[in-house]
Amino acid sequence: MTDRLSGGDQERTATATGGAPLRVAVIDTDSGFLQVLTKRLERLGWEHRVLATPVPVETIVARRLGALVVDLASLGPHGWDYLERLCEALPGLGVVVCTGQSTVAQRVRGLRLGADDWLTKPCHPEELIARIEAVVRRRRRAESRGEAGAVVAGEIEIRSDRFQAFVGGRSVDLTRREFELIELLASAEGRVLEREEIYQRVWGYAMARGDRSVDVFVRKLRQKLERASPGWRYIHTHFGVGYRFAPIPLEGPDALPAGDPGDVPDVREVLPSDLIAGRVPARAGSAR
Repeated sequence: MTDRLSGGDQERTATATGGAPLRVAVIDTDSGFLQVLTKRLERLGWEHRVLATPVPVETIVARRLGALVVDLASLGPHGWDYLERLCEALPGLGVVVCTGQSTVAQRVRGLRLGADDWLTKPCHPEELIARIEAVVRRRRRAESRGEAGAVVAGEIEIRSDRFQAFVGGRSVDLTRREFELIELLASAEGRVLEREEIYQRVWGYAMARGDRSVDVFVRKLRQKLERASPGWRYIHTHFGVGYRFAPIPLEGPDALPAGDPGDVPDVREVLPSDLIAGRVPARAGSAR
């Protein structure tokens, strides 16, 4: 008896993939899980390939996949490096890590390296498929925004469809996370975005207290933009709040005025933690 695609499955597949069969690769060695998963993928009509071991990143690039499912245990001792190289080489690929029990630190590390989602085994194949569909939908939306036209700000051209930024036709060497950051900031040009909002929208989950990832990535992004476009300032800091994207030339009638507050580093980056917390050290020799 042939296992046919149900009407609901057909509708879901068309919605998630834009009407075209989704191409998925799975790097996993769990035979029982793979048997159930591949049957489900066949019902959905997705083109899929199961890989028992990691293949060269160049091979993954050549397959033109829509999504990749990875079990970290199947990647061997250099799994983290492989995941990072994969996400860097394919910023438009939806990557879902589906692996065994893990710590919070491991999950956070995987997501920060570029994975779009993380699912812990044992899990139901239907949940994994739903997460793949969600990742693909987000990628499709980003591509649609890019096709609607590039965003040009100052000397920078931001292309969401290619996950790249250009200055004078030359690509700026941005990581995937850095591109997502500049894309978000540029989409809200002129508006101050709070750190918590930036983290939620770029990293995909709530920011932990004391986490400085946003500041670190903004600093790296600024450095790259200044090297690529030295005559402009793009990202401005607002004390204790967040960042604002506004391309301003450093020379000419519209030049950034001296002492512009957006140029000043966040006060929390330069003051001792005692002062930030409101604790003023006692002067030498003062009475206690």
